[in-house]
Amino acid sequence: MSLEALNERVKTDLAYLAFGGATWVRPMAHPEGHVYDAVIVGGGQSGLGIAFGLLRERIYNILIVDENPEGAEGPWETYARMMTLRTPKHLTSIDLGVPSLTFRSWWEAQFGAEGWERIDKIPRGDWMNYLRWYRKTLNLPVVNETKLKLVEPAGEGLHRLHLEGAGAPSPAVLARKVVLATGIQGGGEWHVPPMIADSLPPHLYAHTSQAIDFAALRGKKIAVLGGGASAFDNANFALGAGVAEAHVFVRRRALPRVNPIRQMEGSGMIERFPALPDADKYAVISHFFKFNQPPTNDTFERASAWPGFALHLGAPWLAVRPEGDGAIVTTPQGEHRFDFLIVSTGLLTDPALRPELARVERHIARWSDLYAAPAELASPLLDAHPYLTPGFAFTSRDEAGKATLHGLFTFNYSALISCGISASALSGMKYGIPRLVSALADQLFLDDRDETLGRFYAYDVQEFVGEWPRRSVEA
Repeated sequence: MSLEALNERVKTDLAYLAFGGATWVRPMAHPEGHVYDAVIVGGGQSGLGIAFGLLRERIYNILIVDENPEGAEGPWETYARMMTLRTPKHLTSIDLGVPSLTFRSWWEAQFGAEGWERIDKIPRGDWMNYLRWYRKTLNLPVVNETKLKLVEPAGEGLHRLHLEGAGAPSPAVLARKVVLATGIQGGGEWHVPPMIADSLPPHLYAHTSQAIDFAALRGKKIAVLGGGASAFDNANFALGAGVAEAHVFVRRRALPRVNPIRQMEGSGMIERFPALPDADKYAVISHFFKFNQPPTNDTFERASAWPGFALHLGAPWLAVRPEGDGAIVTTPQGEHRFDFLIVSTGLLTDPALRPELARVERHIARWSDLYAAPAELASPLLDAHPYLTPGFAFTSRDEAGKATLHGLFTFNYSALISCGISASALSGMKYGIPRLVSALADQLFLDDRDETLGRFYAYDVQEFVGEWPRRSVEA
């Protein structure tokens, strides 16, 4: 099968599912102009999948905005440096149950069934190419080079989204519903420990989420702080780009060997997580954080096979300082000099860290507002996460904020405690996206409840035309 043939199969499959029927959503007029039923912020895999889900619900008046150039959405061709995805290749995601929209269908259309059997995990670049195909095939309404600056409450259940960028359709748009499909960092910010940020000039270090000029590091000696998968991805990438030495420093005395996501994928934990009581949700994610995500075996083997690779276990960074044109790192084992540092220390989650939420974040309920964790589990990092509904909607910590937050959804890493990994891992999207789409559609329906029910009660179109007794038919 060719890609052209697959494209036709997608059209046929969607036609069989009656995709594209008439909308049921009432259009809303406003003096400022057009009102979107939903604006999705983020055109990566989550945003694209959510848009397809809304279209399947016959909600067509939508817009996707993404700050990146077309084809560079998400991390895959920006800061992601793994060779392959970490998710098992057989798990489905944003196809939403349509077989012809799966990555496997896209792959086999080009490389055949035998080609599918040959790959172990999905190559990172091919995943991005699949997303480009998915967007084009479904004709999803993405506007690139458009950044959301501020969500402003506009009254009457509306939100005014202030935009900037070369692709922005206007300085502001109005939306009834807003979905923040803003990726792993979209619920807070990437974290650089103050010990590093306050001690070194910016040209001596970078977080793994940043662009790094690896060509300028050829022949240099670098250090990577962190023991998760991203740390080894960056070490391997750097060594492949010509770095002479890459030293990975891990606080723990042994690398984590258990990946709890693998257990969650087959146990019902991902799809049924929102049904758990709060105490279980908090305890599960607390346990999840203890393990983190270890490097995949192939990533570790690739990185550790380089002659210039070194691993330092039980070696937290106690201090850093500039010296000459490099940096000195102090660990319990002594001092080490490097030309550049790469920081793989994850992120912090808190709506207060998001500038686009400045007008509304004071109303957003956090877990600390609604749940008091046992002392042995309590964590400020977990407590700062927003407390969401099972449908990924923000909830209010006060009565005054309920109307302000109505219609705001977040489908990013900040949903971890409330909704599990369904918005933060590819393996959870097949469950999380339909849940969000259903909740958003329910809100639109109930917002127009009075008019909808009024039309129902007033409906009097006669469908049955039979008569009794039957009129005789003249011969």
